[in-house]
Amino acid sequence: MRSKGLRGALAADTALGAGNVLARVLAHGADPDGPGLTFDTPVDGHPAEHPLTLGQLAERVAARAAWLHQRGVRRRDPVAVWAGTAADMVLSFLALTRLGAIPALMNGKLRPEIAAEYIRRLRAAGVLADAAHAAALHGHDLGAPLLGEPAEAGAGDPAAAPAHHRHHPDDPVVITHTSGTTGVPKAVLHSHASLFAATRHLLSMPQAQGTGRILNALPAPHTATVLMVNQALGNRAEMYLLSEQGGERVLDAIQRWRPDGVFGFSVTWAELARFDLSGYDLDSVRLWFNTGDCSHEPHVRRLVKVGSRDVVTREGVTRVPGSVFIDGLGSSEMGHSMFHITHTVDTDRYGRCVGRPYRFTKVAVLDDDGDELPPGQVGWLGIDSPSLFRGYWNDSVTTYRSRLRGWYLTGDLVYADDEGRYYHLDRAVDSVDAGDGKRFFTALSEERILAACADVTDCTVVIVKEGERAGRPLRLDSSDAAPRPPVVTDVLLELAAGADPAEDRTERIRAALGPDLAATLRRVVPVRADDLPVTVTGKVRKVALRERYLTESAS
Repeated sequence: MRSKGLRGALAADTALGAGNVLARVLAHGADPDGPGLTFDTPVDGHPAEHPLTLGQLAERVAARAAWLHQRGVRRRDPVAVWAGTAADMVLSFLALTRLGAIPALMNGKLRPEIAAEYIRRLRAAGVLADAAHAAALHGHDLGAPLLGEPAEAGAGDPAAAPAHHRHHPDDPVVITHTSGTTGVPKAVLHSHASLFAATRHLLSMPQAQGTGRILNALPAPHTATVLMVNQALGNRAEMYLLSEQGGERVLDAIQRWRPDGVFGFSVTWAELARFDLSGYDLDSVRLWFNTGDCSHEPHVRRLVKVGSRDVVTREGVTRVPGSVFIDGLGSSEMGHSMFHITHTVDTDRYGRCVGRPYRFTKVAVLDDDGDELPPGQVGWLGIDSPSLFRGYWNDSVTTYRSRLRGWYLTGDLVYADDEGRYYHLDRAVDSVDAGDGKRFFTALSEERILAACADVTDCTVVIVKEGERAGRPLRLDSSDAAPRPPVVTDVLLELAAGADPAEDRTERIRAALGPDLAATLRRVVPVRADDLPVTVTGKVRKVALRERYLTESAS
């Protein structure tokens, strides 16, 4: 079946969901010799970077399903997967969902004690861990047996695999987790229907340019990779999945594999900004797709200068220099980016604009009581979408605390303009109520610094109240008359190659911050990227620095 007709058939298939895309694509007549997935590590005798056809991918998944079933894994069993490669994560997800089990995909960079506690809270039926992560778990009480290494499961007999589980729309299909920046991460549960809602919508639309040959630079255990794998399979696209998302690794993969689209998080685009992109062959790229945290203007501008894209002119479709960057705002809980905005070399709408919401979702800006605020007023981002997660696994308290009058509260502070575009100011936990109706935003401050300082490739703004501990309830209302401790602001700058670390940039930073926040500025410190704590999402950097300061100031 041709790809266009297949996409329409998949969009209309009511039995299709996040847990059975591979099987349903084949059932609808997709060519088994067509594209499956490509991994950067060996898979069952296939060398690294060897493309698996759709049929070979299905066989490798069936082998793993047979191996897991032989070890007692059954439907509804939560199974933790802790490994370092994209192949181990994605193939384990596909095999476990084939059985109707619930894969719990874990960030390979979690500290062992955090990982062990997370597994205990899952009440997992078993754990798949590669050799390095199994060794890290040694001596910890997991409350579940180690089943073996994910790669071992490839030795199963595909012919012995049980029939594919028949999913109900409400069946739990995968557990991913939040970044875990302040302790044990929250376990985010998605259902067969919820995690496919956005993909179904996209399959019903014309396929976007830059989605035919995709380099996946998203972290493999994240919700976003599950979404992109299913989207690539449905689009009959080629996809190469990276296990590491560092800038140099991504640039190397682009030059060798020549994708037309690169999918990643903002932390990867920030890393690419440290390189002189004109020295790399990036001509194949038409599309950069960002999800998670929205991206900073200077990082986007560097990327859209390279590559090329198709535009419609009076003479027909023409290829022009400069690529497309689609930005958005998403999280594990949202089940997909909720917004989208397209940047090219010709666009200038930045200032942390995340664009308009997708048609499948409903969003609002809310006050503390859950009432909708008019355009221009800052409030909580509320989401009502079929793609939303089903709750936090084994944690009803946190699940219901995140709901208000039918909305899911993302923890982000935003405002909308009169034209229905939304602007992201900060995560609420990173903002500071300074009193007198003033609230300071770290993410917005970073955006302004980067836009004003061409010799700075990235920065971290840490705003805290001296002597105040974290954990106080957050409210937007600052009408109480209680005295507030003074606010101090530290700015850490990652300088561009060749920039003078001895130069005093304080006045430039003050001007970028604006008078109110500038008055709180304590220090501006050039740092090396290696000195900053960071995970695959990048969120932990700011939280770790803020917690470090609070600990120091309280001691």
